Amino acid sequence: MSSPDHIADALLEWFDCHGRKDLPWQHDRTPYRVWVSEIMLQQTQVATVIPFYQRFMSALPSIEDLAAAPEDSVLHLWTGLGYYARARNLHRCAQEICREHNGEFPTDPAGLEALPGIGRSTAGAILSLAMHTRAPILDGNVKRVLARYHAVEGWPGQRAISDRLWRHAEHHTPQERVADFTQAIMDLGATCCTRSQPRCESCPLHHGCVARQRGRQADFPGRKPRKETPQRRRWLAVVTRSPGEVLLEKRPASGIWGGLWAPPEFDEEIAARAWIQDIIGLPSDDCRVDAPFHHTFTHFKLEAHPVRVHCEANQADATAVNIDAEGLQWFSLHPPPAVGLPAPVLKLLTKLGAEPF
Repeated sequence: MSSPDHIADALLEWFDCHGRKDLPWQHDRTPYRVWVSEIMLQQTQVATVIPFYQRFMSALPSIEDLAAAPEDSVLHLWTGLGYYARARNLHRCAQEICREHNGEFPTDPAGLEALPGIGRSTAGAILSLAMHTRAPILDGNVKRVLARYHAVEGWPGQRAISDRLWRHAEHHTPQERVADFTQAIMDLGATCCTRSQPRCESCPLHHGCVARQRGRQADFPGRKPRKETPQRRRWLAVVTRSPGEVLLEKRPASGIWGGLWAPPEFDEEIAARAWIQDIIGLPSDDCRVDAPFHHTFTHFKLEAHPVRVHCEANQADATAVNIDAEGLQWFSLHPPPAVGLPAPVLKLLTKLGAEPF
């Protein structure tokens, strides 16, 4: 019968037979490759991450390549993964490592956690997986395993609950085979101790799991207190011109879609029409409003209404001064531009590109 002190042995034995050993970031395991995978895997499933990771590594195989890349190129590689602050922090972090640490990752938790976008769990993953240094981690899968095993009541987003789980993670992390243990406990949460319908009969920890003993697996970890998700309505000024171009602006570095390119956004339809008239010089009556598209963020739901207008080349040339002053840029729709684009905007541009001009 397994006891808390024997979790590592049970997990390592299970990992040797059932653990995942052929994920892309498990090959040529370096701090850079592990770090990129850990950032991508935050709030994102492995199956979703794999093609993005492979494309990212093909384009930017080293931290020096990432540091030297334009931000737009990094965000373009991230388009579709969401949570774009991760990509901006990844870029900033690479630049800081190259500038302040000669391209080498710090080898201690404090040094890693001082870098942009690297928290305690990501630092632990880099140390344990790439440097074989004993360091606990506490990603979403590990939280679930430990919360169930020890029946830790409450939502892990609360500081007191998180602290309890960190103490358990620290206690169970072994001195030996730390890379395998770290991968094992993440794999267990991802493939066996899943959020719904956990496969308890296949779990190497089932004898000692308090949640299973009480028949309360579904209660752990505790849920975040529910709030009604607010809905925001926005209007996008979607300006196209022949032979197939669209006018976009780069959004501010912070906030939703920070640093990405998108049509100018407004709180009201009348404001979008007025902007088109003032900047593009076309009457607001020339605009049409297409059916809205919807996108769900962590904290709200977006209902976006494209306010469409098309101008010919001679009209666009006449407004060039206004466009330059506004920091706008024309992009070809064939294919969509190789810059950072929010996923719903990419879908919109793909749809525009299929229309006749």
